Amino acid sequence: MKITKRYISALAALLLSVPVWAQVPAPAPKQSKPVLLKGATLHVGNGTVIENAAVAFSNGKITYAGPQSGADLSGYEVVDVTGQQIYPGLIHPNSGLGLNEIESVRATIDAQEVGQFNPNVRSVVAYNTDSDIIPTIRTNGVLMTQVTPAGGTISGTSSVVQLDAWNWEDAIVKGDEGVHLNWPGMLVETGNPEIDKRLARMKEQREQTLTDLAALMRDASVYKTGKHDNQNLKLTALTGLFDGTKKLYIHADYGKEILEAVNFAKKYGVKDMVLVGGRDALVVADFLKANNIPVIYSGVHALPSRAEEDVDGPYKMPFLLQQAGLLVALDYDLSVHGIRNLPFIAGTAAAYGLNKEQALATVTLNTARILGIDKQAGSVEVGKDATLVVSAGDLLDMRTNNVTQAFIQGRKIDLNNKQTYLYKKFESKYKAQQDAAATTGAAAPSSGH
Repeated sequence: MKITKRYISALAALLLSVPVWAQVPAPAPKQSKPVLLKGATLHVGNGTVIENAAVAFSNGKITYAGPQSGADLSGYEVVDVTGQQIYPGLIHPNSGLGLNEIESVRATIDAQEVGQFNPNVRSVVAYNTDSDIIPTIRTNGVLMTQVTPAGGTISGTSSVVQLDAWNWEDAIVKGDEGVHLNWPGMLVETGNPEIDKRLARMKEQREQTLTDLAALMRDASVYKTGKHDNQNLKLTALTGLFDGTKKLYIHADYGKEILEAVNFAKKYGVKDMVLVGGRDALVVADFLKANNIPVIYSGVHALPSRAEEDVDGPYKMPFLLQQAGLLVALDYDLSVHGIRNLPFIAGTAAAYGLNKEQALATVTLNTARILGIDKQAGSVEVGKDATLVVSAGDLLDMRTNNVTQAFIQGRKIDLNNKQTYLYKKFESKYKAQQDAAATTGAAAPSSGH
């Protein structure tokens, strides 16, 4: 086919007609000049609230956070956010964000490797910074996440990333910071011969898995002490567990499984553990506290595990775990798309025992402490990254959450996304119809047909 200038012009016009807002916004440029936000209520993230506050940041770092009366405005671009509220950027742990785009389309899912034991698998290299989901999550104030692999007994290693980057290398805040262990579930006989026959085979498989896991841990504990001509990637990935440079994230829910998993890890000298899931964490709270094990609790918006439990038990669990002396963070594990609801599960926890600032900490500073990034994130304090959110309403309340500005390491990010584009698109359509109806006196159409 002969390509003419007219054809090229028509093609260019077609490409230019594609709405920019329908695309993933380009990452923001590096902060070029100092910025000072003044007049808002500041929620520091550590329990402190400052009215009529000012927050200043330069070169991506916070230089002042306190009362406006104590701020030096000279040299800063001053932004008046009077009447609004400033929060630390929220952090979501235990996430498949960027690894799972469309659950019904296999080609868009890269969250799991084949095989049972994959400690050497680095989830972050599969993290897709161009995911359409990421901008929809930033709009609600979630600015960082822990990219976590799934599947198998040892899924691989996770990394903490910020949500405004050209590629996974740019996104990394803390790389390969932990290994994820999915503890094999215990099985209980039912009294039904057919079912119990199948359970017996499953128990054999479980025992074999635990035997293989023990062998792997023994090999790794020996491997770390010697020099090797040829590197074993799986054993190398595990060695950080024995000197505390990597955390072991134990995914388990029920009391006996939690006890079994923690005691297993202690047996092989694992230094730093975190419980993920933890539906029965309260049952073994004294054990967890004695072993200094924090909890990433996954089930706030869920039904109770047992019929005899309070229907609002999961809502109260963050408060009860904190009362038991545990460090608690929250995650939203129902779907990748639902991560935008992270502030609202914290809001639920605030309605069932925690105060608002304690609830905020479960999705900011507590999470940062668990992930080992609290020196640079999790609260709005001098010297930390300027990763923060400005909201016109209460960030933890789905009725008033209205993020007007967000900054990641001082860069002001674009809050547009595919959903805001669609909202504006159809708002203009129906508003035009309503205006036309008002002019003519006719009833506005109820649909686009």
